[in-house]
Amino acid sequence: MFHREGYKIIINTFLIVSTIAVVAEYYINIEWLKMIIQTAALILFILVLQFFRNPKRRTPKNEKQLIAPVDGKVVIIQEVFEKEYFKDQRLQVSIFMSPLNVHVTRYTMSGSVVFSKYHPGKYLVAWHPKSSELNERTTVVLKNKSFGEVLYRQIAGAVARRIVNYAQEGMEIVQGEDAGFIKFGSRVDLFLPIGTKLDISLGDVVKGGVQPVAHLP
Repeated sequence: MFHREGYKIIINTFLIVSTIAVVAEYYINIEWLKMIIQTAALILFILVLQFFRNPKRRTPKNEKQLIAPVDGKVVIIQEVFEKEYFKDQRLQVSIFMSPLNVHVTRYTMSGSVVFSKYHPGKYLVAWHPKSSELNERTTVVLKNKSFGEVLYRQIAGAVARRIVNYAQEGMEIVQGEDAGFIKFGSRVDLFLPIGTKLDISLGDVVKGGVQPVAHLP
């Protein structure tokens, strides 16, 4: 199954790839060159399908746990000063998505959306220290009775050129449901209260929508 954000790109890519394959078949007489062109076109189409896949996952609802918002690798766990919304010290957990990961963003907990803001910006590589401040990004704050307020930030990278965010202020949201999409990868940062008990470690590979990343004591 594919994400709705990819439908237009998938259709356009299929038309382009099909055209390339047909043109190569009828207008290129060098057999090895024809094969290379058609194979490259097919690989391109497969990669686009890979980018926009949207596997269905059953989220184990638990108000005392936060689940991974995306698939990827945990690249940062550190205390930082969050200056956009909280303006105090928070525990930052950053998950990097490669082009091979599922790119769907899912709600880390149930509750309500109390803040949602889009920031245009640059396209530095996602692991750049300043990417969370300078790149195209969205900042979303969720709130519930168990965890209070939790902030997550979708960050575009060098390849990604569009962030899709479904979270709007005032919405009631459900843990594990679709919160948005980052086209062609990048990074999601979580900002948690200091002292939050983590279920993951630096370097872990996590699965969005199902894997716990933190819990209440």
